[in-house]
Amino acid sequence: MVQTTFKQNPVTLIGSEVKVGDTAPDFKVLANDLSEVTLKDSEGKIRLFSVVPSLDTGVCDAQTRKFNEAAGEFGDQVLVYTVSMDLPFAQKRWCGAAGIDNVVTVSDHRDGSFGEAYGVLIQEMRLLTRSVFVVDTEGNVTYVEYVPEATEHPNYDAAIEAVKALIK
Repeated sequence: MVQTTFKQNPVTLIGSEVKVGDTAPDFKVLANDLSEVTLKDSEGKIRLFSVVPSLDTGVCDAQTRKFNEAAGEFGDQVLVYTVSMDLPFAQKRWCGAAGIDNVVTVSDHRDGSFGEAYGVLIQEMRLLTRSVFVVDTEGNVTYVEYVPEATEHPNYDAAIEAVKALIK
């Protein structure tokens, strides 16, 4: 089981740990227009899931901006998602204000489906812990990072390299 802290305090993660080599678990999240988004919707694409507690915090803002920049360089083969518990309306507002246009923000607020499927739902706060997952075109998990302290940055370079290794 993954051990993580939030502001140096241990938290309980709900769901199962996802590992490299696993088949990516399915989920149901909401797009900014309130339509459902599932893993199957992006079938045949390389996917990077950047998971953040809330877009309205400094590290989450920086993480989303960094992956937005990388997404602009990946090309059409890759979809980059930012997953959080923020409401879809708040995500849309934040993206507009931040000029984010290469990352797809999706909300796990309704069901916690992504959080449970990927083992990142923090029981004590109903937030998602910071993490990054890369899924190949066949639906296999090729990169996983559960950031040990949820308020710290992920390893951007390793995640970006994991995506680049899949691009043909």
